[in-house]
Amino acid sequence: MRFSEQWLREWVNPALSSEQLGAQLTMAGLELDALEPAAPAFSGVFVAKILEAVQHPDADKLRVCQVDDGTGTPVQVVCGAPNARAGLLAAFARVGAQLPGGLNIGQAKLRGVESFGMLCGASELGLDGYNDGLLELPADAPVGSDVRSYLKLDDQIFELGITPNRGDCLSILGLARETAAQNDMALGGPELVVVPAASEASITVTVSAPAACPRYCVRVIEDLNAEAVTPLWLTENLRRSGLRPIHPIVDVANYVMLELGQPLHAFDLDRLHGSLEVRMAKADENMVGLDGKTLKLEPDMLVIADSSGPVAMAGVIGGQDSGVKTGTTRIVLESAYFTPEAIAGRARRFGLHTDAAHRFERGTDPELPRIAIERASELICSLYGGIPGVVSEYLSHEHMPQRAPILLRRARIERILGFTVEDQAVEGILQRLGILLEPIAEDLAEGWRATPPSHRHDLSIEVDLIEELARLHGYDQLPARLPSAPLSIAARPENRLDVNALKERMVSLGYREVISYSFVDAPLLEKLTPDQTPLILANPISSEMAAMRTTLWAGLISTLKYNLNRQQTRARLFETGLRFVPQPTGLKQEAMFAGLVFGDERAEQWGGKSRKVDFFDLKGDIEALLALGDLTSQVAWQRATHPALHPGVSARLLLDGEELGWAGVLHPSLEKALDLPGQVFVFELHQERLLRRRVPRFQPVSRFPIIRRDLALLVSDQVSSAELLNCVHDTAPAFLREAEVFDVYRGQGVPDTFASIAIRLILQDNERTLGEADVDAFITAVLTRLNTQFGITLRT
Repeated sequence: MRFSEQWLREWVNPALSSEQLGAQLTMAGLELDALEPAAPAFSGVFVAKILEAVQHPDADKLRVCQVDDGTGTPVQVVCGAPNARAGLLAAFARVGAQLPGGLNIGQAKLRGVESFGMLCGASELGLDGYNDGLLELPADAPVGSDVRSYLKLDDQIFELGITPNRGDCLSILGLARETAAQNDMALGGPELVVVPAASEASITVTVSAPAACPRYCVRVIEDLNAEAVTPLWLTENLRRSGLRPIHPIVDVANYVMLELGQPLHAFDLDRLHGSLEVRMAKADENMVGLDGKTLKLEPDMLVIADSSGPVAMAGVIGGQDSGVKTGTTRIVLESAYFTPEAIAGRARRFGLHTDAAHRFERGTDPELPRIAIERASELICSLYGGIPGVVSEYLSHEHMPQRAPILLRRARIERILGFTVEDQAVEGILQRLGILLEPIAEDLAEGWRATPPSHRHDLSIEVDLIEELARLHGYDQLPARLPSAPLSIAARPENRLDVNALKERMVSLGYREVISYSFVDAPLLEKLTPDQTPLILANPISSEMAAMRTTLWAGLISTLKYNLNRQQTRARLFETGLRFVPQPTGLKQEAMFAGLVFGDERAEQWGGKSRKVDFFDLKGDIEALLALGDLTSQVAWQRATHPALHPGVSARLLLDGEELGWAGVLHPSLEKALDLPGQVFVFELHQERLLRRRVPRFQPVSRFPIIRRDLALLVSDQVSSAELLNCVHDTAPAFLREAEVFDVYRGQGVPDTFASIAIRLILQDNERTLGEADVDAFITAVLTRLNTQFGITLRT
């Protein structure tokens, strides 16, 4: 909502600066988005009259003008504006004037003719919304007066962000009511008079849809001056509100809409056929709007129609074939109350956003149509002549909005706001807002019955009234009190990790946390989890966000692609969140912890050669996570196949026999389908299981020496290192401290389907020094078990 500060101050003029007024409106819930001057700075521009305008002797498009600027001596000016003519009053920049953009006016010679100054158009003064040519001033403008003062350009333009529930503030009247209430002032403004009918002219109206249009007013005005133009003061108010002048009648309608908040429409009476009917559109009806576009109407759309068909889409846009035009002398002025339900969403179906629809969708004052049509009639008749007919009004009391009283309790006020508001303050604030109050003193409810005014559609329950008390009392004036409550520190179980510990570990490993939408692209989910059917949203934000994710990989891959498209060639990402897995009993929500790695193993640096990440980099990061809960030894990495992962580079993780999650590289076909430039490594783990933690237990430190034995074993490719080590641990006595793989060799001396795996064994007893016999017996038992179970032999 854009408006002129001067216009607002004609209604209410608090002793506040522009900045203070903006801050006050913001604290009242009407947020100030912008505050800017009505015109850029300029000086030395005065009202002048062109005494003579003759053709330039050496230029077809220039005129030599003699100008009276109020100094008593005519000034010669060369001007190229097509509307420069004798008798015209215009803005004149004297020699030495400074115009917007740093332009300094000096004496010049144009095609051999001297020019002392410049006759200005609106664009030279930084004013938008005017036609090309000189800025034509009214005939009564005082010659020699400062143009800036005459046009009141030392004004400020406010732009407010009005929330949808405050449609009553989409007008000067509504903002003035708010400002008056905030400052406890009387509301001023122009006197709204009733224009008596000067003829019996009228038009028959039938309202066939009273539920959508319970109030409809029309008035015929004849004998309008077809040559009249919109006065400058009205044009300026429109311009400062963001509207351009269109036609004198339309300009008045727009002015009244901005002033009172009631949209109006004017039909050209000579272009209508018969009577008017307010009805719902019929199937397959079309209408050409004022913008020249054909609108295919639907049965749930309210229209104004004559005998030939729709002439306006009610509350949205008028019809091209019935609108006023140059030469119009007879009009039908319309002012109506259309319910928000009848208008909401209709304009958007055609890609339209009109000022009328913007207001009707939010709710206008149902008592305002008669007042607005009288105000518009007054302006039209006083500015453009005309003979007003009678006002024809249709009113369906049954369908008008009912203002039910709201119970407001003293105890409820204190409970919601946290402090006591005196009765006098409650009554003063609410009455300033036009709310009717009736004190009550019942056993269960001491307080008031409050009836909101017709323009406040947003006041319907008790807390709405309490919000108004807080607004006008001042949110910044509400007392600040620290909460008083018994607080205790909850015990944290030792066998559980905090999810922040996992996040911190990932950050320490070079990962970045991402937060993606739970709504993802359905085709992408079909590729990642083809065995699951995701829940499809009935009304998605977009087609790319139509399905509830069944895996967090969808968001991570989308984030990777977004970064790759912006020249980020290395990514280490992780995310925590819910996945939504369909079950026969409903949708199961599971908290997951997922990660993605792509690109080089480390950022580019001078200390070593870079290489691409591999599966073991990913595995190392996952084991670093598991180490937080001391779970590394309890997790088994099992070869398995996942539809989204490479069959040879994927693993299913089991925690004490229970599935923990998956890890691997994306399947090559999926990598190609997603147009990814390289291998992408991913993992996804059940967060609840990942947060388990083994409670640390004390173990004494042995004072006896350790013994190390290294074994080089010939192992079939079908046997995993985990199976090998598990077999060693199962065979080992209590003095085996560690068993680790420290080397893998393939090559000369090793069969093709085998590998030479070297393991390190650390032996130490708590009670005695181990002897050679103890060690040899253990080594023999291990080798025997490995050979029996897997066919593993010692490499010689």
